[in-house]
Amino acid sequence: MNKIEKQCNMCGQNFLPKTVDSVYCSKKCSDAAYRKKKQERKKEEELQAIIENIPEERLFISVPEAIAMFGVAKSTLYRLIRQKKIPAINLGTRLVRIDKAAIEEIFPVRQVALEAKKKQAPKLYSLEPEDCYTIGEISKKYGVSDSSVHKHIRKFSIPTRQIGKFVYAPKSEIDNLYRQ
Repeated sequence: MNKIEKQCNMCGQNFLPKTVDSVYCSKKCSDAAYRKKKQERKKEEELQAIIENIPEERLFISVPEAIAMFGVAKSTLYRLIRQKKIPAINLGTRLVRIDKAAIEEIFPVRQVALEAKKKQAPKLYSLEPEDCYTIGEISKKYGVSDSSVHKHIRKFSIPTRQIGKFVYAPKSEIDNLYRQ
């Protein structure tokens, strides 16, 4: 059997994956990726909170507010202010205010990276024996071992119902799973 090498999404090192879904070479890389993702999510939430607190009618905004609204680097904003491409007022230390209309002409409003995920309506299943397969029926019909059927049911969160010593799973979900 040929082993396929993958490249770690975190460190870029080649590795032999333990499972088909593996994307990191080690627990260390996996944890680092998790921390990075969590940090990015927190930063995005902070930027969103800043944007929500800016009144629409305000004509001049602060530098952090401009960074949050337009996704522009601080150094870029200050450079544009020095070059007089963006009108700004200096009200004192750390009190630079930028003309909101002028910056909107130069930069489009930042698109939110983390969009609210729409929750899908829960699927309703009929778990009556006539609408379901037993584990034995599934393994005979699709040529898969009983233990593999149990693993797939858990992996894909397929609902089951136990009546006596038989475990039933909805025909529609099982057919969709094994036809792919």
